[in-house]
Amino acid sequence: MLESTPVSDQLAAVREDPLRVLVVGAGVAGLTLAGLLRRRGLHPVVLERSGPDAGAGYMLALMPLVDPVLAALDLTEEYARRGVPLARYRIRGRTGATLREYQMSRLLARFGDYRGISRGGMLGVLGSPGPAVSHRATVSAIEQDADVVRAVIEDGSGAAVTGEFDLVVAADGLHSATRGLVLGDDGVSGFDSGWGGWVGWLPPDRDHDLGEELWGDGTFIGTYPVEDRLGFIVCGPRADTRVGPRRFAGRARAAFASPGQRVRDALDVLDRAEPDECYFWSLVDRRAATWSVGRVALLGDAAAGFLPTAGIGAGMAMESAWVLDGHLGGHLDGHPSAAGRERISVALRDYEAHQRPRVEAAQENSRQLARLMFRGGRPFAFARDLAARFVPLGVALRPIQRLLVERPTLGAAAPAGSSPGYRTG
Repeated sequence: MLESTPVSDQLAAVREDPLRVLVVGAGVAGLTLAGLLRRRGLHPVVLERSGPDAGAGYMLALMPLVDPVLAALDLTEEYARRGVPLARYRIRGRTGATLREYQMSRLLARFGDYRGISRGGMLGVLGSPGPAVSHRATVSAIEQDADVVRAVIEDGSGAAVTGEFDLVVAADGLHSATRGLVLGDDGVSGFDSGWGGWVGWLPPDRDHDLGEELWGDGTFIGTYPVEDRLGFIVCGPRADTRVGPRRFAGRARAAFASPGQRVRDALDVLDRAEPDECYFWSLVDRRAATWSVGRVALLGDAAAGFLPTAGIGAGMAMESAWVLDGHLGGHLDGHPSAAGRERISVALRDYEAHQRPRVEAAQENSRQLARLMFRGGRPFAFARDLAARFVPLGVALRPIQRLLVERPTLGAAAPAGSSPGYRTG
C-alpha cells in the first residue's frame, strides 16, 4: 500500500541522493518510475494531488508490454495474482447481435500475458512495496538554472515549501498542470473524438476471461473483467452522453434488439445512477510538443495521453517509465557536477528520441480506431459489421503486435551508462 508521508519527510530523505528526483503524480507512470528509482537506492519525492482514498477509476487491459517492466520491479507474481487473464474477445454489431469471438490468448501468447485489472488494482500492485507518497500535494511553480531545479510544492493545507532537485518528472496525467508550467498551452495539441462515456461496475459473471464490445450506430458499449468485478463503459456523442447516465441509458437501450446480458446489466446500473455516481470520460487525447525542457521531463499521459480505444495507453506509460529509468541509470555516481547535470539533459533527450516515435505511433493507432468505433450512421455501421465478420482480428492487431516485436530490451537492469535498445523478431 502507498504510505502517505509529509512532504518535509520526503524532502529530508532525498537530500543526500546522488540524483535528487521529484515525481509529480502517483498514477501508473509515476509509481512505475518511482519504484524503479527506489530499486537503484534512491528516494524520489512523489506527489499526488488526490487523496489516499481515491476510487478504483476505470478498467485497464494491459498488453504484454508491461511484463519486462513488472519483472524489473519484482512484481510479476503480485500482478498475476491481482490481474485477470483476458483470453477471449467478443464483438457485437449495430443490433447487438454477436458478430465474432476471437481467441486473444492464441494471438498474443508468444508475447506474454494479456490481463484485465482496475486502475486502482494496478496502483495497488505498483504500491505494494509501500513507497512514500505525499497526497493532496501539487507543484505550483518551477524554475531551473545551471545548478538546480526548484519546485514550489503546496501540500493542500495552504503551506508551501521549495524543494531543490536535479530532475523533475511530470507524470500527473492527461491534463497535467505541471506540464503547463514548462510548456504552456501552445506546447500541447490533442485529438477530440467528440464522444464521451460513462464508466461503472457490475458483479463478475461466468465469462471471467471475456472482454466484450458492442459497436452500434452512435453508441459504443464495452465490458471488461477485472479482479473481482466487471467494468463497463457506455459511450456516445458528447452532446448525448452529457445529458446524464439515466437519460443516455434509455436512449442506448432503445437502439439494440439483442444486446446481451452484460449490456442490459450495464444500462440498468446507469438507469439507477446519479451523475456523480459514475465516472464520465471525455474521450480526448493530448500530445506534448516536446518531452523535456532542461531537466524537467514529461512521462505517461502528460507526454502523450491516450484514448482508450486500443487498450495500450497504460502499458506504454509503464514502458516509457522503464526506458526513462534506463537512460538515467548512468548518472548515479555522486551528486551531479555541472557536466553531470548536462548529461541528465542529454539522457532526457535520448529518452524522448528512443520512445516518442513509438508512443506516438501507438497513439495514432488509437486515434484511427476511434474514427472507426466512435461514429454514427446506419450505412457506416452496416459496412463495419460486414468487416468485423470477415476481417481477422490479427489484421487489426498488427500495429500492437509490431510494438510487441520491437519493444525495448533494456530498462531498470541496464548497466550504468547504457541506453535502451530495441529488438526485432
